[in-house]
Amino acid sequence: MTFPTPTPLEWRESAQKALKDKPLESLLHLDADHLVTRPLYAEATGGQPIFAPRPSDAEGRAWDLRTLVEGDEPEAANAAVLTDLENGAASVLLKGGVLRDAAALARALEGVALELAPVALDAGIDGPEAADALAVVAKGAPRAKLRFHMDPISAFAAAGGAPRAIEDHLRLAADAAARHIGAYPEAGFFMAGGRVAHEAGGSIAQELAFAAGAVVAYVRAATEAGLTVEAALRGTAVGLSVDQEYFDSLAKVRAMRLIWANLARAFGVDAPAVIEARSSRRMLSARDPWPNLLRLTAAGFAGAVGGADVVVLDGFTRAEGRPDAFARRQARNTQLILMEESHLGRVDDPASGSWYLDARTHDLAQAGWAEFQAIEGEGGLVQALKGGIVQPRIARARQVREAALANGAAQIVGVTKYVDTDVRPAPVEAGGEAAAAVARVCEPLSPIRFAAAFEEAGQ
Repeated sequence: MTFPTPTPLEWRESAQKALKDKPLESLLHLDADHLVTRPLYAEATGGQPIFAPRPSDAEGRAWDLRTLVEGDEPEAANAAVLTDLENGAASVLLKGGVLRDAAALARALEGVALELAPVALDAGIDGPEAADALAVVAKGAPRAKLRFHMDPISAFAAAGGAPRAIEDHLRLAADAAARHIGAYPEAGFFMAGGRVAHEAGGSIAQELAFAAGAVVAYVRAATEAGLTVEAALRGTAVGLSVDQEYFDSLAKVRAMRLIWANLARAFGVDAPAVIEARSSRRMLSARDPWPNLLRLTAAGFAGAVGGADVVVLDGFTRAEGRPDAFARRQARNTQLILMEESHLGRVDDPASGSWYLDARTHDLAQAGWAEFQAIEGEGGLVQALKGGIVQPRIARARQVREAALANGAAQIVGVTKYVDTDVRPAPVEAGGEAAAAVARVCEPLSPIRFAAAFEEAGQ
């Protein structure tokens, strides 16, 4: 059975009839990047098909299912790491006091085969010291899959300062990469994260531009430390956030591949992007954490369909504190269902060929590249942060979202709509992230949660 394909004029007449007194323009939506989303996409709207798949699978799986383990006690962290790896996780992201020295890190990783399970670090401004500790634990094994993920720029941006000049921290990170590349030629050294812009309320284009600016900053610092451009670029991963807006999130990941391709061409290197997608924290609710399970599922869907190489889902109780074993299990099992039961990785770039998603990907890539060029025009990402160029633009994007939530144009399920009056509590573990005191040299990109204002008003 076939259905007739209406002409654009026939669609317009039907749409106007359905809208009654509202104009057809009411179906157009403008986002924080001033990009228009139209009600209908087809060949008539123009645009070229885009194909932006992952470069390869992760050891026979569609993507690397990475579990986030935080802890200050090595033995407890080790138990969590082994549990996650034995129950479906392919790699681990470590954070917390276990990164303070090689002895603590060795105990946290006892029983982990570093040649099989990649170990990544999230050490903030102390990334070079944590990298040194992980290098010691790996004992010089050249096949150890180490992901040092040094990202001093994100730590500097979030705090508005650092213990030393940010240029010194960049140099220390680059020196650490140069020091370890001989023993670990396949290691990942830098995490060019755009998530700090997202978590502060930034738009998609601003997050993409921040990540692209970080790529350039790390490659430049690494080459000054003696690495080749190719080694520096291949040793840099890109970090993006994915949230419950799954169409936008998956288009963001695809757009980052287009931007990376431009960067690689500019550097004269043929290197595929390695994208780590981590679930957004700004989307989470604290008063009622259970709807976060749906948000995290949507975020995982976006990362998988968008073609992220690595997906990290947070615990659904993150807004209240450090997730416990149950929350980590839910995060892990959500990905396993997406991968092994929903088979989301069985098709390369399933979004390709969708007029809307291809157009959205193209628009976001162009907007992100324009933002990136503006940052480079200010002397690079570090100078743009120090000069206060980036922060007010992100603040304006945040205000657009806050206004939409305030006037009802946007909703948060369980917070502003369909609010459960009888909330079931969920436990969290003791501990958390303590911000180090630093002398501010610029306005910080402090993380936010959009639900927080409504939760506080309802108390």
